[in-house]
Amino acid sequence: MVSCLKLIAAAMATGLLLTTAGCASTDDTNTPDGGTVTQSTGAVAIFTPSDGITLSQHTPLNKWAKLVPDITSELKKQGFKSANITTTTSSDLAKQSQDIQDYVVNHAVAAQSGKDSANKKDGADEKAITLIVAPAAETQTSTRQYGDYVSQTSGTATGRTGSDEAGSTDASESTDTPESANASSSDNASDSTDTESMPRMANALQLAKDSGMHVVLVANPVKDFTPDAFVELSTAERIGQIQASKLADKLQLDTISKDNPKAVEILLPYTASADGSDDEFAKEAFAGAWSVLQPYFKKGTAYSPSGLLTADTTDGQWESVAFKIDKDSRITDEITNRLKQKNSASHTRIDGIIAMNDYVASGVVDALDHLGYTGSAADINPSITLPGIVGNITGKQDLHRKKVPDPIKAPENDGDATNDGSASEKARDTQWPIITGYGAYVDELPQLVSGHQWMTAVEDRKGAATQLAQMCLKINQGTAVKSPQNLTKGTYPGVAGKNMPTLRPDLVAISASNLKSTLIDPGYITLADAGM
Repeated sequence: MVSCLKLIAAAMATGLLLTTAGCASTDDTNTPDGGTVTQSTGAVAIFTPSDGITLSQHTPLNKWAKLVPDITSELKKQGFKSANITTTTSSDLAKQSQDIQDYVVNHAVAAQSGKDSANKKDGADEKAITLIVAPAAETQTSTRQYGDYVSQTSGTATGRTGSDEAGSTDASESTDTPESANASSSDNASDSTDTESMPRMANALQLAKDSGMHVVLVANPVKDFTPDAFVELSTAERIGQIQASKLADKLQLDTISKDNPKAVEILLPYTASADGSDDEFAKEAFAGAWSVLQPYFKKGTAYSPSGLLTADTTDGQWESVAFKIDKDSRITDEITNRLKQKNSASHTRIDGIIAMNDYVASGVVDALDHLGYTGSAADINPSITLPGIVGNITGKQDLHRKKVPDPIKAPENDGDATNDGSASEKARDTQWPIITGYGAYVDELPQLVSGHQWMTAVEDRKGAATQLAQMCLKINQGTAVKSPQNLTKGTYPGVAGKNMPTLRPDLVAISASNLKSTLIDPGYITLADAGM
């Protein structure tokens, strides 16, 4: 079939360019002299993977099945007709590459046979088709915990999405355990060795471009193929950065004294993968968080109670804070081992924990509760009362913030190894820490309201859909395309130094104070989802 593609591509090169009359809609636009000109919006074909398997009922908010309707809705707002928008979901890279190949070849054959020529409108550009392709990527148990939109760090889409059936997209259907998900991933590894899938996808997409189509890739690159534009929804590095930045702000690490440093731990979930992709993902996630936190460790305003992080820790030492995530108890064991005391009645002070994703954060919450830590994130600077949070979410009142001064120096007995057991010391050491995560797991959102988890973050799905629809319209109409951040260089893996329109929507940080405006008001979740 690859040779067939090459033959068709050769035919296209001789002048038989693809026409898509009957697959494009047109709009009449007024001209300055009072006349009208017909402008084509063209057509869009969307190719996405099936939703990846999730752990038990813990489901990240942003799944492929949620993005496609958002893109479709925004395309219609831009003037695209429903009949000119097609969507295809594929279970793995092999199936996806075949689906794309079939689509491109079918349109190429139709163009060559002249079947569409009778419908061509005078003055209209009927060669406008844009393919939106989110290449299926092999994922591990740990990487699936961040949602479906994270760019895989192996540099190419390589295999299965982790879903056995194309239709398994509903959160309620995702009931596998960490153990079974990991086994499924291992079983799928042998299925991802089809070396024809990637070349077939690259050849099909290149044929599409040679035929006059345009290609926008989402999240993951395709080896040996350069698209017209790239959409980066999130990366491991950005996920680590946003959590560390928000934690640093909440703990006021820029203003505190080294005489009262903050105790911080990073939990890095990890699953060994045959191709090393999860090693790279974990390494980049740690690098993102450490790029923010290392300066505070060097200044002495932050430290690691477990001693796993020091001022001299480098990006390459990510394994020091990594732990296997093959079963739920791993999270409890990890945080307990880091905070354990010889005296069971004593507690190790902990001010902040970067849990990396909401699945790990939920395990941290359970472990800390079992260990006897009390209070909530609302008790830490700056303070927002829990009743105020609930009132704001339900629309009954505004939040009232109040600064709570943090002492310049820690209590005198802070360095006393004997611990005198005073009420003030116990209250300080058992204070509930700041816990960060990622993914906006719907079942974990009530933890934000209660203050047990300080923040989560998520890709701006609806914003990305709007920008992507606008990009498709400009591409189809031959207008110069610039992303909201304008052109960037070398953003597409493997094409260093090339100017390419790139969408890189900011990640959305979510806490109880903005839960209503960021998730409820835009329609991502309901009040009931937030536990209201």
